[in-house]
Formats: sequence, structure tokens, C-alpha cells
Amino acid sequence: MSERQTLAGVLLAGAVAGLLFAPVFGLAVLLPSVLVVTLVLAAGSELVARFPALTPWRPLLLGVAGLLGIVQTELFPTTLAGLPTGDTLAALGAGLVDSWQLALDSTWPARPDPELLLFVPLLVLGAGLLGIELAHRARGPLPALLPSAAVLGLSQLYAPAPEGLAVAAALGYAAAGVLTLVRGRVRPVALAAVIAAAVAGSGLAVVADPLGRPAYSLRQERPTPLPPAPTASPLDEIAARLRSGDLAVFSYTGSAKVDRWTTVVLPHFDGVNWRPDEYFQRLGAELAPPPGLLDPQRREADITTLPASGRWLPSQPWPAAVAGLDPLVGPDSGMLFGPGGVTNYRIAWWDPKSEGLLDAAIDPEVPGWREDIGEIPPGVAELATEATRGLRATFQSALQLQRYLTENYRVSTSTDLPTGHGWQQIRKFLLEDKEGTSEQFATAYVALARLLGIPARVAVGFAAPATAAADGRRTVRNRDVLAWPEVAVQGFGWVPLDPTRTAARDDNPNSGGLADLTKAARQKLPAPADLRNPDLPASGTVAGEEESAGGGWQWLWWSLLGLVLALPVLWLAGVPLWRLLRRWRRRRATGAAAVTGAVAEVRDRLRAFRIPVTPGMTVRDLAGAAAPLADRFTVDTLRLLAGTVDTALWSGGPATAELTDRAWDAERQVRKSLSRNGSLRDRLRAAFDPRTA
Repeated sequence: MSERQTLAGVLLAGAVAGLLFAPVFGLAVLLPSVLVVTLVLAAGSELVARFPALTPWRPLLLGVAGLLGIVQTELFPTTLAGLPTGDTLAALGAGLVDSWQLALDSTWPARPDPELLLFVPLLVLGAGLLGIELAHRARGPLPALLPSAAVLGLSQLYAPAPEGLAVAAALGYAAAGVLTLVRGRVRPVALAAVIAAAVAGSGLAVVADPLGRPAYSLRQERPTPLPPAPTASPLDEIAARLRSGDLAVFSYTGSAKVDRWTTVVLPHFDGVNWRPDEYFQRLGAELAPPPGLLDPQRREADITTLPASGRWLPSQPWPAAVAGLDPLVGPDSGMLFGPGGVTNYRIAWWDPKSEGLLDAAIDPEVPGWREDIGEIPPGVAELATEATRGLRATFQSALQLQRYLTENYRVSTSTDLPTGHGWQQIRKFLLEDKEGTSEQFATAYVALARLLGIPARVAVGFAAPATAAADGRRTVRNRDVLAWPEVAVQGFGWVPLDPTRTAARDDNPNSGGLADLTKAARQKLPAPADLRNPDLPASGTVAGEEESAGGGWQWLWWSLLGLVLALPVLWLAGVPLWRLLRRWRRRRATGAAAVTGAVAEVRDRLRAFRIPVTPGMTVRDLAGAAAPLADRFTVDTLRLLAGTVDTALWSGGPATAELTDRAWDAERQVRKSLSRNGSLRDRLRAAFDPRTA
């Protein structure tokens, strides 16, 4: 029973550690393969136990059986009637070498593809094999838990478990530890104590960081994993596309109203060039709505791209998922990068639904927009102030800036279309020609907005066609190409604007989500003469300062709560840990010091069990003091220890390793005897009472 119990604990610990990769792949995705590996190892161990002749072959037999279990659950399509093929072996090798890296390169939850998740069941298999061998070969059961602990630690370096999963994992791993470490029948009291400690520890972990800082992850150490191949910026192609306006780019169908499709977002401007973010990841199973997005609603459309579309795929600001294609995604921009050519895919995205956009606050905390934008030409900053009538940076001033450009500048329709988007072209557009394509409108708007403190970026894509074909499909052509500015607004994300008034052409009667909200806000914008700065808070501080002050008090209260919760945990863990460290330090001594260390450890152990002990007592005195309260075995062992001390200290010869081992063996026997024969109350007091430490 004891051996089976230990192996059960080892396998359970490995399974719990493997399932802690759930934030990366999802629990339902991992459960089949982890469960199969665990059951195969358990069945194989039982088989070897019944046929001892198989013991020398145990690692090989269990390893092969575990790999076959992984093949049947994750790689069955590569087999021939369930039998491994060359493709199966290649997939296993790739899973061992590459899958852990591919998972780091993907958004989470990752797609449930074997080439990404195969390393998890392989880790569980390796931890189980090593744990089983250590359980059979090591001197104690504790080393058998080390492989699963390593897997558990690795899972947390990938993605720290959320609160609910952390508590469940703590319970499961605590139960596994009890099964592994407690020989023979598991006592309910011991199980309850370990589980209580696990729950307390997981609860402490939840409140240990009151500032809410993001936990460390291996992804932080990954360089830009998959930069897109060099390709021309769509911003440079606007004029050329307009000259061949009839060329089809892509088509789509969907029930939701769409006013435009994004291909590239360009947040970085150095005064000459506009650049996209350079960080891309493989798109996983689904992207959650961004934090703070109000009432997100999910929308979908089916898209067919043509060769003219290039490798930048039509997308929306907040993509949720893509089916039929495995693209790269810019997690912060929503850009999709694919193989190019003719492709078919279904895209889902998130749109905010709430009203109140006009009075919403801008979001100055978004990254990238405060960068150096080069040398600003004379007259441009003054124009920005004039356009917004000196208003502070709000969404109303952002709409007023759009209205100013719309009313005072013209969209070029000549055959000689202007090109360029650096400060030279922006200055000429704003101060001289006052005519340009959407390229100049969008880049000029973003440059002016940033001078005013409004977080803005440039986006490039296509306006939705005005009408659909009889089958409901809309075909987007080169003439629909468009650049536009986007402004960051709290609760709504990046809100697309339309200073050229050429985007809103979709006649779909269904709601257009953010496009309709923006249109409604623009219609409600007061006349320029009626625009006013919103009132400041009564205290004279801005909202961010109030939140910061509140956050300071919140941090203090969380710190106090964490300290109160930590004290009992530190007490329960600190006293036994101090005893272990003290015993380890005494045991490391050599010669006579090792023997006297064993005597000191025995004296402290007797004191912990309320046996009257004084510093001047000899070992024989200790035996006499223990006689009325301890069993005869303890007393006899103390007398044997007294003889060992006499030989080591007073015989005149050196205290050999044999004598020190004999002394510490006596200490171990006394410790076990006291624990075995003492009451539950005595054992708990001896373990946790700091006065006995």
C-alpha cells in the first residue's frame, strides 16, 4: 500500500503541474493528453510491480507506453491505423524541440495544435518517469516530487495561474504531497493540515502584490519573435492604388455594418516616415476584449483576399479570432499579416456598444504616441491651437480638429495626386496647398493632434463599398483605399475618425458599432463658438491625481491585510523551518562537534514534548528525566546515546564517522519515538510552538 500510495502521489503531482499550463491552452485542451499519460504510467507501474522481472526495463517500457498515449491523443492523424509513422516521429521530435517556443510566440489561449502544445504532455511524461524512478531508488520520498515541482515552476514562468486555478492547484498538489510523503495510511488530520497550509499559501500569493504589478513571464525575455517580411507600407501605395481604381482587392460578406477595413496601423513618426509596431505574434484561439472596453459585442465577417491585397490582411481594431488561416497579429494594433495571394478566412472582432462617446475622456496612457516627432515647421503649432480654439486635449477637441480639416481643406481629385507624409509634405498641405489625398489628411491630423496632447495614430485600409451584390458580397477595389486618424478614448479604445468624409458609405441598415457611435458624437458636437473646456474636479486635481492618491491608501490597506494574513502563515511555516535549518547545521559538523550536536538536538526535542530539561543535564540525566513521561524504547535509546558520547568525548581517541553516525541515528530514533507515541496535541505543540524552538 505504501509504495502504491507514493507512486499515486507522484503521478498526481505531475498531472496537476501539467494542467497549470491551462492559461496558455485552456483546461479542456490539455486534460485528455495529461490524463492519458498519467493513467498509462499508473497502469505500467502496476504491471511492473506484478511482474518483478520487468523492473530493469521499467523506464523504457513506461516511456514507450507514454509516448504511444501521446500519439493516440495528439498525433493520431499522422499515424497509419493508429501505428506511428515517420511523420509521427518527426512531429514528436518537433514537439520536443520547438513546441515550447511556438507557444511563447503565440497569443494566449494558443490554438490547440499539436505543434504548439505537445511539450506539455511530454513534460508530464518526463516528470512522471523520473519521479517513479526516484521513488524507487532514493532514500526518501521527497526527491520523487522534485520533477513535478520543476514542471509546476515552468508553468508559472509561462503564465501565472489566476486566483481560482491557483487555489485548486494548491489543493491538488497538497493532496499529492500527502500521498507521496506520508508513508502508510493517510491520517485525516495530516491531510487537513497540508491542505489548509496550501490554501493559506495560495491566498497569500493572491494578496502578496497589492500594487497589481504583472508577474514575470518567459515571454518578457523573448525578442521580437516573428517580424513580418519586408513589404511596402500601404501608406506609400495610396496614390498608386487610386490611379488603378477598378482593380479588386478583396471581398467580404457579413451581417454587421462596417464602414472601413484596416490593413496597417502606423503609430511611430520621426518627422519623415510613419512606421508600424514591429512586434507580432501568432494569433491564438481567441483574443479577449481589451481591458476597459465598454459593453464589447462580437461581430464576424467572411473575407476572400486577392493578389492585389498583399500580405497585410483586412482587419478591425480589436480582432477576436481568425478561422481558416494562421496569421500573425499585432496584439496592440490589431494588424494581421498573412501569406498573401488568394485566401479565405473568417474574422471575428470586438466593438464597443455603449453611448456617451462625445463626453468620454481621451486615454493618454496608450504607448507610442509621445515619441519625438522630429523638427516641427514654423506655423504648424499655431495652426493646431487655432483649429481647436485653444481647447484642452479632450475628445471634443479631437472632433473639432477633424471638423476644421474637413471644412477648410479639399480632397484632391486631379490626375496628379500629391504624395508624401513627412513634415515637408504636411507643412505644404496645411499652410500652402490645402489640398491632398487621405494620406495628407490623416498624417496632418495626427501630427496636429499630438502637438495638442491628443493621443492619435495613422491607420491605412479601405472604405466599405456603398452597395452589395445580389448575393450580399461586397467587393473592395483600389479606389476604396483610405488613410485616417484614430484617437485613443477611455472605454472605447482607438476611435477612427474621417476628416475626408469618404469612409461612411456602407448602406447596411444594421448597427455599425463604433462607426455609428462616432457619427452620432460628431452630429452632437456643439458649434465652434459654443465649445467650452469641461469643468475640472471641485478639488482642483485631475482624475488621475485622485486615483493616484486613492491608490496609495489602497496600497496601505492591502499591505496591512497582507501582513495580518502573512503572520499566521509565517508562524506555521517558520517554526518547523527553523528547526530543520538548526538540525541541518548541527548535522554538518564533524568529529566531537557532530556528537554534541546530536545531544543538543535530542535535548531540544525532549523540551518540545514537555519533558523537564535543564542546560546542565548529562545524557544519562536526560534518560532519567524522560523515564516517567516517555516510553521504554526512548529511555533505552538515550542510554545508548550516553555511551556513544562517553566514547567520543572521554576515551582519548578521535570521534570517528561511525560514532557520529551512531549518535545521529540515536537522535533520529528518539525523534520518531516521541512523535509516534505522543498525543496529537503534543505533536502539534512540538511542531508549531515557538517557545520550544
